[in-house]
Amino acid sequence: MKSSSGIPIAKFYGPKKDAECVDKEMTQFEVPGKFPFTRGNTTEMYRSEPWLMGSYSGFGSAEEANSRFKELLASGTTSLNIALDLPTQQGLDSDHPLASGEVGRVGVAIDTLDDLERLLDDIDLSQVRNLSCIANAVSPILLGMFVVLAEKRGINAEDLRLYLQNDSLKEITARGNYIFPALASVKLSVDVMEYCRKHLTKSSTISFCGYHFRESGCTAIQEIAFTLANARAYMAEAIRRGLTADDLGPTLNMFLAAGMDLFEEISKFRATRRLWAHMMRDEFGAHDPKAQAITIRCYTSGSQLTAQRPLNNIVRTTIEALAGVLGGVQAMVVSSMDEALCIPSRETQQVALDTQYILYNETGIPHTADPLGGSYYVEQLTDILENAILKELSKIEEQGGAIAAIKKGYIQTILSESSYSLQREIEEGKRIIIGVNKLQRQAYDEHLPDLFRPDSEGESRQICRLLKLKDSRDANAVLKALTRIKEATMTGENVVPAVTEAVRLYATIGEITDVLKNAYGEAHDLGIF
Repeated sequence: MKSSSGIPIAKFYGPKKDAECVDKEMTQFEVPGKFPFTRGNTTEMYRSEPWLMGSYSGFGSAEEANSRFKELLASGTTSLNIALDLPTQQGLDSDHPLASGEVGRVGVAIDTLDDLERLLDDIDLSQVRNLSCIANAVSPILLGMFVVLAEKRGINAEDLRLYLQNDSLKEITARGNYIFPALASVKLSVDVMEYCRKHLTKSSTISFCGYHFRESGCTAIQEIAFTLANARAYMAEAIRRGLTADDLGPTLNMFLAAGMDLFEEISKFRATRRLWAHMMRDEFGAHDPKAQAITIRCYTSGSQLTAQRPLNNIVRTTIEALAGVLGGVQAMVVSSMDEALCIPSRETQQVALDTQYILYNETGIPHTADPLGGSYYVEQLTDILENAILKELSKIEEQGGAIAAIKKGYIQTILSESSYSLQREIEEGKRIIIGVNKLQRQAYDEHLPDLFRPDSEGESRQICRLLKLKDSRDANAVLKALTRIKEATMTGENVVPAVTEAVRLYATIGEITDVLKNAYGEAHDLGIF
């Protein structure tokens, strides 16, 4: 690798000025690809392979979303990130009264296997480097759908590269799309982890999510502390079941935000890798370096985009994406500039994807690992963040851990207070947002691409299709399959195999969720968490 002026660039740099660093010369310094992975998961980082460049999409009917997915793949997306509508995320069929007005609005409606089949019709899954889905409380059901879809296509499910989010604890505290109480949520998430580890070995088993904490208004310190606390809860249950840290480690990932405070975000990613490596080795006994190095997926912060002067959001997302790249993440989705107003349009989504390609191909950043390593500021900021995160994490442990803290409302209170404080800073002008509290002008730019508008008839078409499918399937077979799920919940076994068989018979997401609700209860309020 050489700079634009022809200067040779080493794989990574350290204190020595006259040569590329080698391990024997760096025993007292951190090296990329070595424990505790502060400087990156591998020695070469993006020099050998780019990060996964994804686009988050899904809306309306399966056919509409399928068309957009094909456009994204043709324009350079290497990772499909499927957005599910709110009813699907909450285990409600499109014909449920509570789903009215929300079907296909902020994601695609998936009522049955039939919807997933149409969503991914004529898309070669082997050409997608990763297939991500924002399934949490309903993750066992979506997993079953993907497994059956692969079988029907003659694909070995083991070859799928799925990234189910599968983190219901953060839904309870930060996002709201929860269904079951905390303990049951952990149980079902670990069911998915266990099944994937045994049968989908190339897939991720869970994505520990900090992004949604951050979007709820917390600080970077709180984002990582809450994420690590939840990860501890899942890991403890997985290990109780007989899984090991070395076995699970390579299948785990974190989903974090990339915000506007450039150097803090870079340092946050570095500190997170270091903290995770020590947690996996010292607490959970991981010896395999692949189990100690956490895969980080990031999404540029949607909450920091503005409806006022939205063209400026291109600058914001570029800075946030730069933080992710300089921080050494493995996968990224860049927000589109119109996301403060609507679901991204085709044109703005292409700009967001191109932003990643420009960073990778035109800046020279990928030529060396951890280019800011050794910066007085970044190294000290990394240490400061690490210590602050540990202090915040210890407060959660004093509450009894993540689940106990959720039951007490501790994490929810911290989020509320942090969010309120942030909003006050903006309203009082202590935190400057261009176009919002400084250099304001008329509400919107006049030269935006056409804003996305949902199809007003899409919901009724989805409901009609669902009712027709229910009439055409073998009702008795579906009832027997649902009964089998109930039996699995009663014996405490992993529910994924039984759910998969129900999915195969086109049981709906609502029907399966109702069985699980009857078994585990619902998290209507803090009283039954």
